[in-house]
Amino acid sequence: MLMPAHRSPARLVRFVSALALLAATFGLFPLPTRSAEAAKPTPKVSPAVNPESQVVPAACDPIGTQASGALYQICMPGIIPPWNGKLVIYAHGYVTPTASLAIPAESGEIASVLNLLGYAFATTSYSTNGLAVTQGVADVRDLVNLFTASEGAPGTVYLIGPSEGGLVTTLAVERYPEVFDGGLAMCGPIGSLRGQIDYFGDFRMVFDYFFPGLIPSSPISITQDLMDTWDTHYSTVVVPAILDPANAITVTQLLSVTQAAYDPADSTTVSNTISTLLWYNIFATNDAQAKLGGQPFDNTARVYSGSNDDAQLNAQVQRFAADATALSALGAYQTNGALISPLVTQHTTLDPVVPYWHEDVYRARVVAQGRGPRHDNLPVVRYGHCGFEITEVQGAFALLESRVANPPPLWVALPILMR
Repeated sequence: MLMPAHRSPARLVRFVSALALLAATFGLFPLPTRSAEAAKPTPKVSPAVNPESQVVPAACDPIGTQASGALYQICMPGIIPPWNGKLVIYAHGYVTPTASLAIPAESGEIASVLNLLGYAFATTSYSTNGLAVTQGVADVRDLVNLFTASEGAPGTVYLIGPSEGGLVTTLAVERYPEVFDGGLAMCGPIGSLRGQIDYFGDFRMVFDYFFPGLIPSSPISITQDLMDTWDTHYSTVVVPAILDPANAITVTQLLSVTQAAYDPADSTTVSNTISTLLWYNIFATNDAQAKLGGQPFDNTARVYSGSNDDAQLNAQVQRFAADATALSALGAYQTNGALISPLVTQHTTLDPVVPYWHEDVYRARVVAQGRGPRHDNLPVVRYGHCGFEITEVQGAFALLESRVANPPPLWVALPILMR
């Protein structure tokens, strides 16, 4: 899932910069500076360096529409360098459910860098916003067919995505190894989407226990009025309460019980974690219920711990049962770990939005399937959601290329067949 409020180029600046460093490493062009114009897709023309920004615009086709209703765009290298036969598809992160469908704003800059490395680039808006994982998987798969019809069959197809796009990437690589030769999934909820939903829900339940009445409306049924006024309500009502020194111990208990990540060395990360997690409860809850056909959060059997009085907490915290229809629908979002194509995953250890435990759960699933050599997990010891440094993403992409070029032998990847 997973970028608050909207797909934000600012939250991907390190990722884009990392791809830029890849190009600079190969001496293809100077490191670009960011500009608003650079993020905008351009008509398909031969790339030319802007002498002021040093940004090389991508050579992009006009935006098209997929059969699902999703928007898509293809960007090809120019004559120099020629297309290397490799296609990179970008699966974007979470977008506010009420936003209009649009090509990811950051895709123009990413495409510019990849095109100058000789890679073709393509991306899709998905056919819906909000919870869009299953639609995203279908749309990135369809995008390969559209690319083939337009430009010819690629020799290698990489799928990369952050946050919600990380889950799209993982599921697509698992399910369609004949389409995707490998994937890079960054900071995605790949261990359990049900667990991710419960994580968001638990945070709101425990917050309401420690700060009763501070947020109006039910935690599992958000009113339109609250969504419309959330920014004002949060800044004028919630922020003063969580920053009040008299509530410092209460805030500490909230983070302890929910295990929500923050950096003890940076006090600003506490308020960032709280605001982000409450945002998802306010803006993602109703959309998830509509997409899943019911209410998916369940804490009926949850035993909360980490407060100064766990017995009182468990006796008084609000309890809700999930609808069977929603739990059944979540099956379509579950990874299985049965990798054939290589997958590289990257995750910050103090991710407040998508907890790092997703990586441990997914790794155990891969190993249980006997596919351990087809998966590489690259932990990054840092606070933040998708907050990677340049060299970290550079290394992850380089590792993916290496694994695709030299995958482990089948008997290594599937040891159970040798027994």
